[in-house]
Amino acid sequence: MDSNIEQHVVIARKRKNVIYIFSGIVLLAVSIWCLRSAFASTLTRSQIITSTVEWGEMENTVNAAGEVLPEFEEVISSPISASIQKVLIDAGAPVKAGQSILTLDKSATQMEYSKLKFQLESKQNDIRKIKLDLDKSFYDIKSNNAIKQLRINSLKAAVENAKRLLKAGGGTREDIEQAELNLQVAQLEKKQLENEISNKQQTMRLQIKEVELAASIQQNELTELSRKLKQADVLAGRSGVVTWVNKNIGAAIQPGEVIARIADLSSFKIKGTISDSYIDQLRNGMTAIIRINDLQVRGKVVNIYPAVQNGVVSFDIQPDDRNSKLFRPNLKADVFLVTAHHHHVLRVTNGPAFKGGRAEYIYVVKDGMAEKKLVQTGLSNFDYVELKDQVKPGDVIITSDMSEFKNSSEIKIQP
Repeated sequence: MDSNIEQHVVIARKRKNVIYIFSGIVLLAVSIWCLRSAFASTLTRSQIITSTVEWGEMENTVNAAGEVLPEFEEVISSPISASIQKVLIDAGAPVKAGQSILTLDKSATQMEYSKLKFQLESKQNDIRKIKLDLDKSFYDIKSNNAIKQLRINSLKAAVENAKRLLKAGGGTREDIEQAELNLQVAQLEKKQLENEISNKQQTMRLQIKEVELAASIQQNELTELSRKLKQADVLAGRSGVVTWVNKNIGAAIQPGEVIARIADLSSFKIKGTISDSYIDQLRNGMTAIIRINDLQVRGKVVNIYPAVQNGVVSFDIQPDDRNSKLFRPNLKADVFLVTAHHHHVLRVTNGPAFKGGRAEYIYVVKDGMAEKKLVQTGLSNFDYVELKDQVKPGDVIITSDMSEFKNSSEIKIQP
């Protein structure tokens, strides 16, 4: 038979159950908190690099490579086939205009010069001989022509005599006809001789012109060879510094082969190269930043070479300070071409945290915690990145690589 449970016992049991449930909830909350604390993302301040958001100017740049070159460089090449006899000035030494740099063995070219000079003199003698022969031939023809004219005059007189004799009854018609025939033959012979004289004159002019042309060609060759012999005295065309010289004594040098270089080290330019994928953004007059050893010099693109070689476009940059102490011949430099410029924008120092996208996840540090935010970016360059939203001046941004924490919305920053 069931018995009634006393009221205070029921109340005590309910109270006990409530205590057990509450204790369980508290224990579960503590366990979750401990577990979350154990697995929470944490970083020490020394593990990260930060930068403060600020107002400033922004330039968008594309990266290129550069090499420092003298703005003016004289390349000296050998004008003749020769061999190096002696080097007078070594690379790195200053040189004045007109000063000899090295000497070449010119004996073979000098022998060729002498031979060509003798041939020219022989050709000139031939011209004089031909003129004498032609003058004599022309004189003989003119003399024969004069004799023909005298004979014609005589035959004309004979015709007149024959006619007078016929009238006087002392001659015949046949005598007149014979005299007239002889006169016609003589006139034809004279005309033939005059044509021969005209042809001979033309032939004379052609022969003389042909020989004189051949002599003129040889004279030009001789003049050119003389000029090359003078150039073979390797002299500096301008004052500067010898940047390179062929020091191989006795080495055979071919015409056109470079034997020395002289540079004016008071003025420099930058030879830049960039991928042809940026050719649409490359233009004359655009600003360029030349960075050498964390220092920079500004300049402008002044010349773009039309040829594309191996997917690379070349261009020249004229620095604003062409005599900067940073510049050395053949020194490699980083070049940044400015494609756009914004005034008074929010910016932060560029770093590995930025991957080049238009939207980037960043971490903003505040009160010992780094909060993940998605921000829109604008212009970027080697130094800065423009931030368009989600931040304000004075915010501290983590700029080091945070790929390891891409799934964490918050990170605890320990001292």
